[in-house]
Amino acid sequence: YEYNNEIGLHYQLHRGIGIHQSKANKKGQPLKVSCFVGGPPSHTLSAVMPLPEGISEMTFAGVLGGRRFRYMYSNGFCISTDADFVITGEVYPGENKPEGPFGDHLGYYSLKHLFPVMKVRKVFARRNAIWPFTVVGRPPQEDTSFGQLIHEITGDAIPQEIPGVKEVHAVDAAGVHPLLLAIGSERYTPYMPVKQPAEILTIANHILGTGQLSLAKFLFITADDTNQLSAHEVKEFMEYLLQRIDLTRDVHFYTNTTIDTLDYSGTGLNSGSKVVFAAYGEVKRELCKEVPDVLKNLQYFENAQLCMPGVVSLQTKPFTSYAEARNDIQLLNAQLVSNTGALHKTPFIIICDNSSFLSAHLNNYLWATYTRCNPSHDIYGIDSFVQFKHWGCGGPLVIDARIKPHHAPPVEKDPAIEKKIDRLFRTGGSLYNVI
Repeated sequence: YEYNNEIGLHYQLHRGIGIHQSKANKKGQPLKVSCFVGGPPSHTLSAVMPLPEGISEMTFAGVLGGRRFRYMYSNGFCISTDADFVITGEVYPGENKPEGPFGDHLGYYSLKHLFPVMKVRKVFARRNAIWPFTVVGRPPQEDTSFGQLIHEITGDAIPQEIPGVKEVHAVDAAGVHPLLLAIGSERYTPYMPVKQPAEILTIANHILGTGQLSLAKFLFITADDTNQLSAHEVKEFMEYLLQRIDLTRDVHFYTNTTIDTLDYSGTGLNSGSKVVFAAYGEVKRELCKEVPDVLKNLQYFENAQLCMPGVVSLQTKPFTSYAEARNDIQLLNAQLVSNTGALHKTPFIIICDNSSFLSAHLNNYLWATYTRCNPSHDIYGIDSFVQFKHWGCGGPLVIDARIKPHHAPPVEKDPAIEKKIDRLFRTGGSLYNVI
């Protein structure tokens, strides 16, 4: 980048700026861009809100802040008069430069990729301006509070946007976008004696076709006729669904599709797969609350641990290639296929690098499993089959949550930096008693 003359614009899928740049490119014109930094908290929150295209973030900021968004125009650029800084410039068609790497909210580093470059025109600043920032990394971090507030604000609006849905929860512990839990309605066939997924399949497609919800990789969806289940009680929700899931019927893959820009578990930037677990009906199993004996003395797989009721992790050698991974799963299948009855209470088996870590806390299981898996490539099954293009398994579903060579490295804390920061808050430090 040309120092003081250029900056990179790292924007991801389903951000409105992409639509605006596409329009400018078709006209062969540069896109005028104004970057607002700081200002009232309502501005920052509006910037990250998953608003439908056509609803202005500036209008929403005014609603949140209780007054109109204050702005002016200078040389064709919009200037927020409340922001601490405003950077104005232009993005020209086809002009990109490498951006990254940097840490992100999934808990990994975003790698280097080409993104639009902005030619800076002017930088405006208030007197005593403050440049705000947030610390990112494996959740929970500071941006967790943004997610909680977004859920609180949008929770009642989602049922209006998606008919039949009662609740959707993007799980912060899993990095938000990788894992969605949803509760829908089942009203299609009240006259049928057997309860099975129907309307929730329609709702699942609607969820995965709606704005930033479409970035999800894993969607667990069910219905609760008693209206007592909550998608925000993650463990209870997962147990409810796993008690009812029919692994021969209720697993639905979406292959060669889009995923979150920051998710490196897929086949390339913005590309990967999705899976829907849609379960509804009577309880099919009680979930195991201890590791089944059949999983304790396996060859090549060790340290069997219970992550949560119905979910057992197995540790094995590091992942090297998908060809070798298929061989690993074949070895596991050969040892378990004749014992599926003994595994009826264990619908999920997680293959991992460190089973003790995965089972130490529910959040470890949620983070490592759902950020390190590309569903189409990393989900297998004991006694699996494909019938008329539908995949299922007669025994447990197996998720390979090992770290893969193409994954981005995790963001790790630097003890030396933490000590320097801690000194700022101690007696005599510049931030003592300030925050």
